[in-house]
Amino acid sequence: MLIIFESTLPIFLLVVIGVGLRRAPVIQESFWSGLEQFGYYVLFPALLFHTMVKIDFAALDGGRVSLVSLIAVGIMTGVSLALWPVLRKAGMPAASYTSVFQTATRWNGFMALAIGEKLAGHEGLAVIAVIMAAIIIPLNLVNVGVMVWFSGQSRSFKTFAIRILTNPIILGSGLGVVLNLAGIPVYDPVLTTIGLLAAASLPLGLVNVGAGLRIADALRPSGAVLLSVALKLLLFPVVSVSIALAAGLTGQTVVMIALGAAVPTAMNGYVLARQMGGDDELYAAAATIQTVAAFFTIPVVLYVVAQLAGG
Repeated sequence: MLIIFESTLPIFLLVVIGVGLRRAPVIQESFWSGLEQFGYYVLFPALLFHTMVKIDFAALDGGRVSLVSLIAVGIMTGVSLALWPVLRKAGMPAASYTSVFQTATRWNGFMALAIGEKLAGHEGLAVIAVIMAAIIIPLNLVNVGVMVWFSGQSRSFKTFAIRILTNPIILGSGLGVVLNLAGIPVYDPVLTTIGLLAAASLPLGLVNVGAGLRIADALRPSGAVLLSVALKLLLFPVVSVSIALAAGLTGQTVVMIALGAAVPTAMNGYVLARQMGGDDELYAAAATIQTVAAFFTIPVVLYVVAQLAGG
């Protein structure tokens, strides 16, 4: 347990550094939006491409890992959708529900990749990347679809398709998978350059996660926020690990699947909520409290799963 805690501590310290830097009068406000865009369009896709193009899919049992991840996402989607009639009767607006849905199903890839690499090196990074390659497109489809449905806004299929197909995260991971499976080599100096960008993505991404948190929200969580915490940090790992064990997976693979499910929600869902009529303030509050709570829940989840899976 202490080893897991000490391995995850540097990740959360980078988040804390981001919290402090955002509030310090030494960096201009415009820097943070630029860093967010640079990470989203350049650094994160570079990391996923670099990882996916070098993965040995056969050694990772990528097919079963992908299937387990997709089933888990499907179950969490079904559970979250099934809650809508109950939450509507309780007086929750549709906009707020979309933020509960997003924060229960999305997950922070930066944090999962960073902790996975810290705990299990390239193997951990590779398993998380396989999971991401499997679920990025379905998750974006589902979350954009929910936003469209509950916002009441008109969105054409063409606009919807363009939003998905031009997603830099999807493009980066997809291109890496295609080149890997096709056996097409990447010119070594180019791959080295991409690797240097990839190396910068995790620390800068985690600092930016901290910069986006709203600490004041953690002092007065609403019922909707606490529901999102329970769904994302507790139920999602239970569902994912149960499916992984039933599928016959063991060891570090199951631990990494648990990690992917146990990290807090992704911050980019806040932008989607703001652009498509969701409750962006609820999303920001849920993301903040999930990140704080995950500091305590992730070590516990990983320790318990390691005992169960022999990892």
